[in-house]
Amino acid sequence: MNSLLHVYNSLSGKKEVFKSILPEKVGMYVCGPTVYSNVHLGNCRTFISFDLIYRYLTHLGYKVRYVRNITDVGHLENDSDEGEDRISKRARLESIEPMEIVQRYTLDFRKIMHLFNTLPPSIEPTASGHILEQIELIKELIKNNYAYVINGSVYFDVKRFNKDLPYGKLSGRNIDELIHNSRLLDGQSDKKNPQDFALWKKAEPIHIMRWPSPWSDGFPGWHLECTAMSRKYLGTKFDIHGGGMDLKFPHHECEIAQAEGIEKESPVNYWLHANMLTLNGKKMAKSTGNNILPDEIFDGKNTLFKKAFSPMVIKFFMLQAHYRSIVDISEEALEASEKGYNRLLSALETIKKITPSTNTTDFDVISWKEKCYSSMNDDFNSPLLIGHLFDAVKFINSVRNKKKSISISDLEILKKSIHDFIHNVLGFKTSKHSENDTKFEKNKEILELLLEVRNKARDKKDFEISDFIRESLIELKIELNDTENGTNYEIK
Repeated sequence: MNSLLHVYNSLSGKKEVFKSILPEKVGMYVCGPTVYSNVHLGNCRTFISFDLIYRYLTHLGYKVRYVRNITDVGHLENDSDEGEDRISKRARLESIEPMEIVQRYTLDFRKIMHLFNTLPPSIEPTASGHILEQIELIKELIKNNYAYVINGSVYFDVKRFNKDLPYGKLSGRNIDELIHNSRLLDGQSDKKNPQDFALWKKAEPIHIMRWPSPWSDGFPGWHLECTAMSRKYLGTKFDIHGGGMDLKFPHHECEIAQAEGIEKESPVNYWLHANMLTLNGKKMAKSTGNNILPDEIFDGKNTLFKKAFSPMVIKFFMLQAHYRSIVDISEEALEASEKGYNRLLSALETIKKITPSTNTTDFDVISWKEKCYSSMNDDFNSPLLIGHLFDAVKFINSVRNKKKSISISDLEILKKSIHDFIHNVLGFKTSKHSENDTKFEKNKEILELLLEVRNKARDKKDFEISDFIRESLIELKIELNDTENGTNYEIK
């Protein structure tokens, strides 16, 4: 492997050679979910994308500290500085405590991430667990004249900050064109300027989630939370900050301003953003109702798709697109992904059974392996990697059918490389089912029983029964391959 890892840095707008601050160590922070409802599939894509990045960096030998927060307070409606806290609102609607909402949907989020076979982060801090750190940051910003207090709330002074350091460099926006949230909302008259954002909000009497501070009993601003937690666990300067493309402005822009308002330097070397998963050509979002929950796809109980699809098929579908590209989900695309995923895993089983030749190989394994690494080194290009994996699948099937040959040493390299890329980098499980594990195993048992019946029929030269089973399975898109070593099957 000769190529260097390049990543697309949203801050510079170009691909850059990745160089960690500390040798062989990476600090990575990813904005996690706001746990006021079930995580929808669009959210999942972001976390699957950064799981890929986490896995690949680890595969390259880096010791990665991966921090992904849980937002359990302070995220107001429409990402604004006014309105009701999303978690408090849900708690009021369900007549339960806010922290019951937090617990319920945090567990749901972790369950779904487990089903997608994503690795847990190194640290998963909560905003409510870091109130003291946020208060201290606010004190620093007030001291540096980048924040002001009005009626118990504290706001970041964007225009004052922009006199010293540029605001808007991540999103490329001009401060004169910025009007926070596009319109003036009720209650924003407290601010000096509409683009100023809240660091601390005074709580109304009915607001349950509140903490004491030097300015009022209240709660932190959404943007401040990530700055406090990333600084605590990764330091004032770290390698990678990631999140969804929709967080670039204002959330990540505000994070930069807050950190620079204290340290006078950029807090992050590489800003990475995963793009949207769309549904019906529109952004998937809880707030608009244009979304689908993962469980609704896994069990098939939805009005959008005729059948259920497994977590691994959904994940395969997502990773077939580059993490920075928009991808639209459809039944046709998922069915194609299911076939592709089954082919990939069938090849994993086939390669265990093929017989190597003595010293000849009709496939340049070393060159192929380098292409796989080059793909991932090009800003984590998973669709290109998957394309190379299918080149190997084609070759494996040719060896199985005695049309190609492979040496013992090359076979071992190919086995290990395919295993590493499929399991360790892409993070796929080995079962190739489209329903749940139990159902798949039962179907597998039935299929193997049919193959046994067919083999006995062939031994008795009862070719009518043998051919009937073969043709029936073809109709079910299961292709049998009779070889010297027995009968293999491939799900199409």
